[in-house]
Amino acid sequence: MLQAHEGSRNDVAALMAEIGRRARAAARPLALASAERKHAALVGMAQAVARQEQAILAANALDMANGEEAGLSPAMLDRLKLDSGRIRAIADGIRAIAELKDPIGEIIAEWDRPNGLHIERVRTPLGVIGVIYESRPNVTADAGALCLKAGNAVILRGGSDSLNSSQAIHACLVEGLKSAGLPGDAIQLVPTTNRAAVGEMLTGLSGNLDVIVPRGGKSLVGRVQTEARVPVFAHLEGICHLYIDRSADLDMAVTIAVNAKMRRTGICGSAETLLVDHAVKDTHLLPILAALDAAGCEIRAEDEVRAVFGQAKPANEDDWSTEYLDAIISVKLVDGVSGAIDHIERYSSHHTEAIVADDAATAERFFNEIDSAILLHNASTQFADGGEFGMGAEIGIATGRMHARGPVGVEQLTSFKYRVRGAGQVRP
Repeated sequence: MLQAHEGSRNDVAALMAEIGRRARAAARPLALASAERKHAALVGMAQAVARQEQAILAANALDMANGEEAGLSPAMLDRLKLDSGRIRAIADGIRAIAELKDPIGEIIAEWDRPNGLHIERVRTPLGVIGVIYESRPNVTADAGALCLKAGNAVILRGGSDSLNSSQAIHACLVEGLKSAGLPGDAIQLVPTTNRAAVGEMLTGLSGNLDVIVPRGGKSLVGRVQTEARVPVFAHLEGICHLYIDRSADLDMAVTIAVNAKMRRTGICGSAETLLVDHAVKDTHLLPILAALDAAGCEIRAEDEVRAVFGQAKPANEDDWSTEYLDAIISVKLVDGVSGAIDHIERYSSHHTEAIVADDAATAERFFNEIDSAILLHNASTQFADGGEFGMGAEIGIATGRMHARGPVGVEQLTSFKYRVRGAGQVRP
């Protein structure tokens, strides 16, 4: 297992420069690797993860102990924690990626010109991808496997709190690569907790890094977006809204609200604000809040809501723009779908929003007027996940509007080139 590398900024700069050179050298054979060889590498990775379960759990136990000593929040500890079920899920996720259609070489579009030229737009790898993430050690496997499937080399920089777990998982990924005859440098894990390593990645490592994907808290993503000299696929935070319309079925509304908030509170698809139509204040509001309260959720609400549900704490202006990542939800009554759209437009991070409504026209208006990466009708916000979209896994949820948006899966980790076939044509 790698040891955390500490030292001067010059030491870190030299380390990262070498990692960048090795990644670039690995990118070319990887881009040319056959679909069969990449599939074999991914299967080998999954087998190694399953075989090394005890070693991964032992490494994670060290991270958990360190995290508890450092005072990590329950939500952050939940993100960090691995158990047998989660390790099986990591291996299954890699296998699912292995079975996805290989995107490289796919003809996205083709057409003929009047002069006889035949033009094809064809998928190609992006090159070398840098992934900067916090806490979740499963991202090591997801990001490594997805980048490999798309023919990219990747440099992974996990958080200091998950270093031991990430190193144990990374060793399995390298084992899979080598078993298939692919370069181990195709997936590299930065072996230092020194934050200067992030700064080096943001410079682009002397042209050796083609794109950066940050996956973490607001401060990390904000820094990356501000300082990066290479393109960034990012979401700043997941302030996700659930709107209960006057046409909503009550039982469905209750079930979706509890799941959207409480299934896993520490993920970016967890609902942070509940909006309820004034028209169903007397019928829907109390049952929904009572169910959330019974599930252990703290409710912060405006005065009109607290008049109905006295256990709620007062909400302040900051609550409407807070990603709690915890068992807390802010609640507001709005004037129909127009009020919901206005509130979401003001406070949303453009990640995921959901509506519960039986009226199809209302749902269609919600879809048409809200510009977030993921919109759901009569379904939980917790489905904001690449695996649930059938993408095998995701490297993150992108909320920008350029290149990738929503779950960043295998196809989103590719670029394209044009192939033009002629028969001697010259331009007049």
